[in-house]
Amino acid sequence: MSRRRRIPARGTAGRIAMGLAAAWLASAATGALPGAVAAGAEASYPPPVQGDFLLKDFRFVSGESLPELRIHYRTFGTPRADAHGVVHNAVIILHGTGGSGASLVRAEFAGELFAAGQPLDAAKYFIVLPDGIGHGNSSKPSDGLHARFPHYGYRDMVEAQYRLLTEGLHVSHARLVMGTSMGGMHTWLWGELHPEFMDALMPLASLPTQISGRNRAWRRVIIDAIRNDPAWQGGEYSSEPPSLRTALEMLWLVSSNPVLRQDEAPTLARADQALDTYVNDQMRSADANDLLYAVSASQDYDPGPALEKIEAPLIAVNSADDLINPPELKILEREIQRVPHGRAVVIPFSERTRGHGSHTVAVLWKRHLEELLKAPER
Repeated sequence: MSRRRRIPARGTAGRIAMGLAAAWLASAATGALPGAVAAGAEASYPPPVQGDFLLKDFRFVSGESLPELRIHYRTFGTPRADAHGVVHNAVIILHGTGGSGASLVRAEFAGELFAAGQPLDAAKYFIVLPDGIGHGNSSKPSDGLHARFPHYGYRDMVEAQYRLLTEGLHVSHARLVMGTSMGGMHTWLWGELHPEFMDALMPLASLPTQISGRNRAWRRVIIDAIRNDPAWQGGEYSSEPPSLRTALEMLWLVSSNPVLRQDEAPTLARADQALDTYVNDQMRSADANDLLYAVSASQDYDPGPALEKIEAPLIAVNSADDLINPPELKILEREIQRVPHGRAVVIPFSERTRGHGSHTVAVLWKRHLEELLKAPER
């Protein structure tokens, strides 16, 4: 069912990330192209092995189904199993909305974590970066079904990730599950739905509660802009509808902190120029249906009622300048008390933070990852 192939990390990451991954929440915050690895950084860890796992007759929570669901993935390192065939060195890292595994193959993330001597040294760990449903090279609306593609949610995405690991890669246990933004939300769900699967959990730039308030509002702006655009034509457009520009402008707005945006756009003319440059770059590869589905997928996210089910040690990391998960709400600090072995960290604002995009700047939080990895195997 699965096939794997070795592809150099830099070229693949660059090509894929110049698409939707570059368009959305990671790159807008950092000002860098996801997958754009600094010179020499990719040499410090092995290139990824890439493959596709095909799930037959995949049934979604909505009741819809696909005869074949493709989940694309990247792996670094080699799985190491004990005498019973149980892999003990697997690390699963989950990307954000609109991204892919390629959006994490970049100097400030992979270069800080996967290199020799780093917390997730690829010579020691078997690192798995799946492309979520609707993202990257996994099955998505723009493949041809358009708005007839099944309406997926976060629970469907976690189920596909779980089956990739257990059925496709024969991994029944993980040393660590972690994720950024949407992947952080998936991490909370992993801890609840499969509490015995992992030794540790690290959700980044996320909150363990239903999407609400301003977080829901910016998503609704995107959803309504696309769905109410006559040029969307129910998803059967022949060229991208104008509403895609509105959606991308909204993503540019929420994904960084005000100080960085003001530095980038200090005058009216410079603000217009920065926004136009960003949107025009992303319009080359973005797809309205893919974005609509990806933003809508959060509708079933609500880990709140089951936080007590999380068994593994968990460190949740947010940043003080995150406009999507602002610390003023105190949601993380309140809800983490219900997680049996949970701890919350809010990184203070500084010249190094990048708003919501701080989740990909590993130097800001990797000491907490090192602390988490001291947790014993379960």
